[in-house]
Amino acid sequence: MEQHNPSIRDEALALLRGGITNRAVAELFDVPRGTVGWWLHEDRKQRGVQYTQPTDCPACTDRPVDRGAYAYLLGLYLGDGHITSKPKQHHLSIFCGEGWPGLVDEAEAAMRSVMPLPRTGRRHRGGCVEVKSFTKHWVCVFPQHGPGKTHERPITLEPWQQEIVDAHPWNLVRGLIHSDGCRSMNWTTRTVGGERKRYEYPRYWFTNVSDDIRRIYTDTLNKLGIEWTHCTRAGKEYNISVARRASVALMDAHVGPKY
Repeated sequence: MEQHNPSIRDEALALLRGGITNRAVAELFDVPRGTVGWWLHEDRKQRGVQYTQPTDCPACTDRPVDRGAYAYLLGLYLGDGHITSKPKQHHLSIFCGEGWPGLVDEAEAAMRSVMPLPRTGRRHRGGCVEVKSFTKHWVCVFPQHGPGKTHERPITLEPWQQEIVDAHPWNLVRGLIHSDGCRSMNWTTRTVGGERKRYEYPRYWFTNVSDDIRRIYTDTLNKLGIEWTHCTRAGKEYNISVARRASVALMDAHVGPKY
């Protein structure tokens, strides 16, 4: 490991003991984060300090959660999210298309709003961006996590989650559309004056294989007064359409297309 001036190490350790993050100290002294982490590890060992991972988990502490950000992140999680919970690996992943950089930024911002302490990162692969937040406490705030595919097991909201959704329904709907939905143009034809004409109109489209997740979505739409219909394709009712002009206008005001 590269040698550094002892005075820099001492100054860095003083800041670390005061609660400054490894990342901030590394940037301040222009030292690799791995070096800063090693200094802190050795310092704790010399002082006989047992390290406990700090947490700002709202389920495990009395820290209030950003309820609007949580409802949005819940929508993203139910649509395109996944929690990895293994002995040495814990993180929440939200998968976003590379074509929507604004969505990628919003997903990471929502993670940081709900739990600011964990490290976040992005991984690009196959036209997709995986936005990650590293802490085992995501299973605390998303109790829907479990073995197997979401459409093969029950997905229900806990009472405290439903309370948040009832207070911030549009945030949930926006998260669900941003994950498993879209705003697109549809078309149909009509005969007017004996002539067949084509008409185009906007609609919001949501697709999810889980009956429970679609129900959470449509129950929320019902409470908001949004008219919707099932659209069956290949004999499967996986698609929910919102196409009525007044309902689309409401969705445009509160959701809007991905960006």
